[in-house]
Amino acid sequence: MKDRIRLLLAEDHALVREGTREILERDPSLRVLGEAADGPTAIALAEELRPDMVLVDLDLPILNGIEVIRRIRSQPEGPLALVLSAYDDEDYVMAALSAGATGYLLKTAHADELISAIHAAARGETVLQGSVGRALVARAQHLSGQQHGLLSERELEVLRLAAQGAHTKQIAARLSVSSRTVEGHLTTIFNKLGVSSRTEAVISAAARGWIDLPRHGPQT
Repeated sequence: MKDRIRLLLAEDHALVREGTREILERDPSLRVLGEAADGPTAIALAEELRPDMVLVDLDLPILNGIEVIRRIRSQPEGPLALVLSAYDDEDYVMAALSAGATGYLLKTAHADELISAIHAAARGETVLQGSVGRALVARAQHLSGQQHGLLSERELEVLRLAAQGAHTKQIAARLSVSSRTVEGHLTTIFNKLGVSSRTEAVISAAARGWIDLPRHGPQT
């Protein structure tokens, strides 16, 4: 199947890797290319196998998951990174998103939640498990004032489309502007919100109540 999402598993516990792989291989639209039990192996396999997405545990030996995400995302046409972790602390979530993760799930997630999240992330959407998303929004609301006029209406339009998973060219087409104009809006948004990625910008705007985050699967 040509359109299958190609995955790499980065998890140091063999039983968890095997169980996760078994869940994923039930879906014919997913293909697991390989497995890594430590950080350096995950980075090397991501470069060698060129998966579409890496499922990353944060507590990896030798090199932690945050650094793994940062390095694989910096590779030319690097794969997406979706965190599957036992930690629900907001600091871990923020660190993962800042490193370039497109989403964050807990290992308590059900199989259908995981598969739904993978498909959503592959579409470019930000994926946060219910409890993780609520905690992150609560933190952002605590740290940020409700400055409704901080972003222009056009900048909010860009963020709404980004939250839906639209890429730069798609946003440009929807708004009838150039890709360079969209990139300029994103740079301005990042500067105004004090963030460094689309994911952080989307979360920050959602925390202020300016946009809605997409929901995927059962919420916890």
